Amino acid sequence: MRLPNSGPAQPAAGGKPASRPRFRRSRSWRIVVVAGATVGLMATVAGVTAAAVTGGGPSHAGRHAATAQSHISAAGGKAGGDRAGGHSAGGDSAGGAKAAQQRATHAAAHSNVLRTSCRTVAHIGDSTSVDLISADYLPDQAQRLGARYAGVGVKHLRIDASGGRSIVEELPGQLNGYKVASAWRGQGYHGCWVFALGTNDAANIAAGSTIGMMARIDQMMSVAHGEPVLWVNTKTLLTSGPYANVNEQAWDKTLVKALATYRNLRIFNWSAVAKPGWFLSDGIHYNSLGCAMRAKAIADALARAFPLQGHSTSKVVR
Repeated sequence: MRLPNSGPAQPAAGGKPASRPRFRRSRSWRIVVVAGATVGLMATVAGVTAAAVTGGGPSHAGRHAATAQSHISAAGGKAGGDRAGGHSAGGDSAGGAKAAQQRATHAAAHSNVLRTSCRTVAHIGDSTSVDLISADYLPDQAQRLGARYAGVGVKHLRIDASGGRSIVEELPGQLNGYKVASAWRGQGYHGCWVFALGTNDAANIAAGSTIGMMARIDQMMSVAHGEPVLWVNTKTLLTSGPYANVNEQAWDKTLVKALATYRNLRIFNWSAVAKPGWFLSDGIHYNSLGCAMRAKAIADALARAFPLQGHSTSKVVR
């Protein structure tokens, strides 16, 4: 269930507030994924610390104004499998040929496994990232974003996802994307960045904010200090209002323009991948299938943008 916020978002530092409530997730998650750690969830709701639990997420009833911190073991790891082979006492050519074919098939399969050079990743997102780490939408932990990142070789992962988040404006009790990234940088973070932001920014600008698209992008990119950045572009199914897809397309075009300035920037063209059947009825958020597809697609895009070896062939990946 999606709940609109009770009032317009307030700019963090100047700028005009949005003239209409923004769509938002009614909870936010702050997650640190550390390889080898124990799965556990510590939830804080309205300032009250809840008991630690293993796995899962809060119920729908406990979502409002909730934040959570957890340490989750990175799933996946090195792709494996028994190497096919064997020996024939009589030099059986058929058996040897079969074993050779199995080895070739095994090698070919694993040569296509996507791997990224990004061993440490900081992911900052809005409500469309909240659902990617939620047991409500993805009961199978293997389908969630943390496991997907681990599957392409990420060893250390930070995720901060908050409903209604933009780069500039803030909801009550919320940090905007820039402040989250700046805080992590101030704590000494170094690594790759994934920014899954822009949906709310495009809507806020359409609703009257005086802080433009490129200024917002510049603000986030300034925190990366030249480190690799994958930016997930945006899409809705709406044809009118601040969240109309025409506004999201304008945001996506501005991201492409930013490529000329930032050599460390790559764009994941989610807009070209997302299918109508993956959206909820609000035309903005995603159903469980959409969340599963989005989580895998983002992790795979990271591996294509910043592969384990070599360089990406394009600054816009799919």
